[in-house]
Amino acid sequence: MLTILFSARPDSWDQYDDPLNDALSDAGIGPFRVVTQAAADEVDYIVYAPDSGLTDFSVFPRLKAVLSLWAGVERIVGNPTITVPLARMVDAGLREGMQEWVTGHVLRHHLGMDAHILGTPGIWTKQVPPLARDRTVAILGLGELGAASAEALVHLGFRVSGWSRRPKALPGMQCHHGAEGLDTCLREAEIVVLLLPDTPATQNILNSRTLDLLPTGAVIINPGRGPLIDDDALLAALDSDRVGHATLDVFRVEPLPTDHPYWAHPKVTVTPHIASETRPATASKVVAENIRRKEAGEPMLNLVDRGVGY
Repeated sequence: MLTILFSARPDSWDQYDDPLNDALSDAGIGPFRVVTQAAADEVDYIVYAPDSGLTDFSVFPRLKAVLSLWAGVERIVGNPTITVPLARMVDAGLREGMQEWVTGHVLRHHLGMDAHILGTPGIWTKQVPPLARDRTVAILGLGELGAASAEALVHLGFRVSGWSRRPKALPGMQCHHGAEGLDTCLREAEIVVLLLPDTPATQNILNSRTLDLLPTGAVIINPGRGPLIDDDALLAALDSDRVGHATLDVFRVEPLPTDHPYWAHPKVTVTPHIASETRPATASKVVAENIRRKEAGEPMLNLVDRGVGY
């Protein structure tokens, strides 16, 4: 019998109990048991969230794979005790959630909605926005979530450009890569969406130099990772009007400290890390499929490349 250890916050088990057991049964895996506690020498797979408190995987002699429930793996990718395949979470729920959040905030800034929602009553100021086809949106990071968000924006008619570490080609948009490509991408971007992983190569990718490349008044939208932005440089760019607004969903410290200047800044919108959340129903199907593949000797999905950090 396969023993699958569910290692996440205790309050999340109730959400995963039925969907995970159902998904494993539907995948034809059996016999199996899913538990929240087990003897270390009985565990074959670990369904894992980095906030569970588990850090030493060397105690599991039968372990075949670690299946993360999170899309980001920066908190575990360097763990030397994980010597088995490590898979990150990529599923339909994450993709759809990110598409919706990114599209909503791009449209909000594109249409200038804040001026009407937050404007002074009685002031009639008519500013007609351009059409989507006349607005350039840059997506930094063309992985699963970045590509999905780009696809939605292309469908709406935006001029979409994208940047990735390695060359990519996506329909309906111009793709850039490398240091020169990043600069080219930013110089054209009226709205920038950050969907890169947190790695040594991407930290502070928006800094004083790269922010100065943007057209005056550009908007920053960050549902990716907090360390992608040099916070001091962004605040300076907002204060000087180089950047028109920043909508931020992720931060270096979460929850964002109550005394952080982002909270009170008139050109910053803070959302509490809600851009895209792992949904138990869809995530459980991905976990089950990966276990089925491993048991069948087939390639697993969404394996982490330890060398690049995601």
